[in-house]
Amino acid sequence: MASGVTRVIHRCDDAKENRNLDLSNCQLMQVPDAVYHLMRHTELKTCDLSDNVITKIPPKFAVKFNLITDLNLAHNQMSKLPEECAEMGNLERLDISHNCFTSLPNCIFRMPKLNTLKANDNRIVDVEIDYLTEAPALESADLQRNPITPRIHDQLSRVTKISVILSPRQTEDWEDLTI
Repeated sequence: MASGVTRVIHRCDDAKENRNLDLSNCQLMQVPDAVYHLMRHTELKTCDLSDNVITKIPPKFAVKFNLITDLNLAHNQMSKLPEECAEMGNLERLDISHNCFTSLPNCIFRMPKLNTLKANDNRIVDVEIDYLTEAPALESADLQRNPITPRIHDQLSRVTKISVILSPRQTEDWEDLTI
């Protein structure tokens, strides 16, 4: 356990120098309170929390780290993001791939500069297409390897305003008329 704490502290020290906080692969279940304290005088540019066992991000995360441009939350156990994330006014790239999301968090659609969303390999069934296409700066959304319903998949495949990356749609049993 102590080695994990030490690793987090060392990585926070590195972040003070390069403004890139890398807490990937630290067996974290949450963002430790100490991180907010250690980073209070640092304007972070990026934050990597991938490859942990984080189930949720607290609202204060978005408030404290509202200047970051790149947030990697991949390979965790999250199923939602706090609404406060919409106030992350400089965030351009968000990676929530390989988590437990069943839908895209609404805050994503209100992030003013978000242009790249990676949400592949989740459990997303439904997507609010109007919200997706009206997101202020969104240019691409990777939704591959999600169990998106056929109807939504078809609608997403017709979206032209942004690049939506989808896995080939699985044919439903009833659609296969060769049986």
